[in-house]
Amino acid sequence: MVSATDRTKRSMRTSVWLEGKADRGRKSSQPAGLDRDKIIEATVRLLDAEGADKFSMRKLAAELHVTAMSVYWYVDTKDDLLELALDAVFGTVPLPDTSTGGEWRDQLRELAAGYRALLVRHPWVTPLIGTYLNIGPHSMAFSQAAQQIVRNTGLPPHGRTGALGAVFQFVYGFGTIEGHFVERCAAAGLSQDEYFREAMGSIREQPQYDESFAQADELMEARGGGTVEEKRERDFYFALDLLIAGIEAMVERSKGR
Repeated sequence: MVSATDRTKRSMRTSVWLEGKADRGRKSSQPAGLDRDKIIEATVRLLDAEGADKFSMRKLAAELHVTAMSVYWYVDTKDDLLELALDAVFGTVPLPDTSTGGEWRDQLRELAAGYRALLVRHPWVTPLIGTYLNIGPHSMAFSQAAQQIVRNTGLPPHGRTGALGAVFQFVYGFGTIEGHFVERCAAAGLSQDEYFREAMGSIREQPQYDESFAQADELMEARGGGTVEEKRERDFYFALDLLIAGIEAMVERSKGR
């Protein structure tokens, strides 16, 4: 009889970074003109173009003008490749210099903005972050930078994970929704402003929403910004500043104990 522990181990997928497969190089018997970096770059291009749901090793091979079997010289599974691609795009996020504790606010704004840009630029990243362990070198560098910034705030140790969650789960949610909206506009062949106007125009035709829209118009006017992107930019940094103010308040509270 197979034990519950054995069944759990079989069902759990370990990371490509823990199985000694991340640094596989080309052997003499492998196809010339192809390497893992090229495969990962092509994977990112396809994921950007079609998303993770439509990605396949067959499409990747066609993109690279090789057979699917050639790709398997370099990666064992599709999951391994997606995990490698996920870490690769994390390498595009600029990491602030976290060596000076007094500048933690600017450090936090820079890292949060870079994370948001990543999520918008590569919408397929959102579900993969929760699917894989995400412990590749670029992802770990990002995580270490975030942790150092929170240490720089002066928060006591027991509050640091909460601060990380507040900031980066906010950015994850904001960037995910923004990325989906940008994708939806592109699929419709409209700019973000055109899509927004058409959507709002359709809703305004429903009389039951008159009162709600009267309040929404007031908020939109106070929100400022001429375009959808400008309004979203204002919202993002205002929300981020609220979180920074909250961190500052908690630091001061901890000093009074």
